[in-house]
Amino acid sequence: MAEDLHIVTDISKEEQYLSLIPQIKALIVGEDDQIANLANIAAALKEQFRWFWVGFYLVKGDELVLGPFQGPVACTRIKKGKGVCGTSWQQAEILVVPDVDEFPGHIACASASRSEIVLPIFKGNEVIGVLDIDSEYLSHFDNVDAKYLKEIISFINV
Repeated sequence: MAEDLHIVTDISKEEQYLSLIPQIKALIVGEDDQIANLANIAAALKEQFRWFWVGFYLVKGDELVLGPFQGPVACTRIKKGKGVCGTSWQQAEILVVPDVDEFPGHIACASASRSEIVLPIFKGNEVIGVLDIDSEYLSHFDNVDAKYLKEIISFINV
């Protein structure tokens, strides 16, 4: 597939996901390199939705370590149970945070971030990373995002 995305923004959020998902599949099918695939997924999501920050953290030992991302510079390492990402890893569940200032122990990598969604990435039953997305708007993420982002990360071959 050509490395161009067909971006359509004048449709519902759900329709945007439905348009983007086959394009992401086409980008990563046949590519075995995890870093390349994570980079393209982050770029596709950032381009489609224009979120403030989109990226991956990968489990290395007892920390999440920054992986491919799109947006301003980010925290490099996050301990298990710390912040939204570390809590998502520890609890092995999707976290939707409408206001990051209300999240106990939130790690402010960028002061412009106002809401966040974090999805754990599994290999079997083990969390091996997280997809982290930040918005500069309050209450930006919902169950529609959780549903389709979960589908997108299911494509990641680990």
